[in-house]
Amino acid sequence: MEATLKTGLRNPNVLEWGKWKKFGFISAFIALTVICLLPEQPGLSVAGQRMIGIMIFAVILWSTSAVSYPVSAGLIMTLTALFIGFSPGTNPDQIIGTTAGMKMALVGFSSPAFCLVGAALFLAAAMTITGLDKRIALFVLHKVGAEPKRIVLGVILCGLILSFFVPSTTARVACLVPIVIGVIQALNLPMKSAFAAALMITVAQVDSVWNIGIKTAAAQNMVAVNFIREITGTDITWMNWFIAAAPFAALLSVCLFFLVCKCFNVDSTKLESSSEIIGERLRELGPMSKNEWKLLIVSIILLSFWVSEKTLHQIDTTTTTVCAIAILMCPGIGVMNWQQTVNKINWGTLLLFGVGISLGSALLSTKAAQWLADMIVLSFGLENSTTFMILAVMAIFLIVIHLGFASATGLAAAIIPIIIAVLGALKTPGVNIIGMTMILQFVISFGYILPVNAPQNMIAYSTGTFEVSQFAKFGLMFTLVAYGLLLVLAQTYWKWLGLV
Repeated sequence: MEATLKTGLRNPNVLEWGKWKKFGFISAFIALTVICLLPEQPGLSVAGQRMIGIMIFAVILWSTSAVSYPVSAGLIMTLTALFIGFSPGTNPDQIIGTTAGMKMALVGFSSPAFCLVGAALFLAAAMTITGLDKRIALFVLHKVGAEPKRIVLGVILCGLILSFFVPSTTARVACLVPIVIGVIQALNLPMKSAFAAALMITVAQVDSVWNIGIKTAAAQNMVAVNFIREITGTDITWMNWFIAAAPFAALLSVCLFFLVCKCFNVDSTKLESSSEIIGERLRELGPMSKNEWKLLIVSIILLSFWVSEKTLHQIDTTTTTVCAIAILMCPGIGVMNWQQTVNKINWGTLLLFGVGISLGSALLSTKAAQWLADMIVLSFGLENSTTFMILAVMAIFLIVIHLGFASATGLAAAIIPIIIAVLGALKTPGVNIIGMTMILQFVISFGYILPVNAPQNMIAYSTGTFEVSQFAKFGLMFTLVAYGLLLVLAQTYWKWLGLV
């Protein structure tokens, strides 16, 4: 340490990562410039070609983490306003104008999906402020029992239950990680033990699994739902999504349990008094506070409104969630105020979400998404393929491309409009565009292979309980299981529902 301070040298890994970011930043601008300077392509407008350039620019920034997400959002907004603004309009002698370009760059911030994600972040903050999420997690862990397998099962159940009430993956993992670390330390287990790695990898993976099962559990689902509504005019309700996705997530959870127990030899772990330790931590929280009871009641009512949308009432998911947040913020009634909440909201994520929707909308409005879709259909020979083959090929494509992404929200924003356009360009009879898009959106949540593939993975990795190689080896096996299960359901359950 002293030598480092005297010489001013930094960790070589930091230097290498800094060079990688610099490379990504420069590469993004080079790619943007090259695409924009290419000759005009048949069937593609100048504005559309420039939007493809901006999309590639965004993908490189996001995949290399060249800049933070809020900075990337600002760059994408600026480029969209300028590049679209100075593109020729329907009259080649006139430009579209920067006012119209900026409107295109900001359209995502006026979508119901953007409001829903914002409200969801406030709901997650309420859970953190009151400590209700921690109480739920400890209660579940205490009830499942003290055996090693039961603790793994308890972590999976915690991930499942919290997904209903905490609509933020990062918040759920941030809640579970300290609890699991406390359990590991209290049991006098080494942080590098196989059981510690098993628990922490389970924390990350189960939250990714239930991002699939619950519509409101992850922002990327809102991206897909928003584009499906925008393009097809069909709104997918909370229950519609749950019926299609929850069985898949439940089966994946079962597979996750057995795979974790097998790969990490959980049965060989010897534990002492784990039930008493978890019970003691639960007792330390004391009785439920008034604010916890208020939040629990509001959350249960909100969940009931989500479940009964379009059946018992016509109030959409966004409106009910915003109403719940308004109640939770009301003086004398609610459980939090602005000063308590403002620093617990990840505003960068919200900014990225709004810009991501704008990027996808711009690809659609300039017809760039349709042009790209036609190229993909021709390149992969999908035009007359069966729906099963289309799903199998495109799922592999998404799994591979996700390896370069650190944000499922960014991936969904860039790829979902193109997926919808690809499905619309097929000549195969009977293609259910809405159902197929939903299923491919499930694959976008497959951030199982590398720690950098999802923020929740990075939170778990930061604990030092496992190595990248451990996570990648397990994640690859789990991804193969998930892909195989996807194909099985495509031939059975989803076909019976008419989604495939």
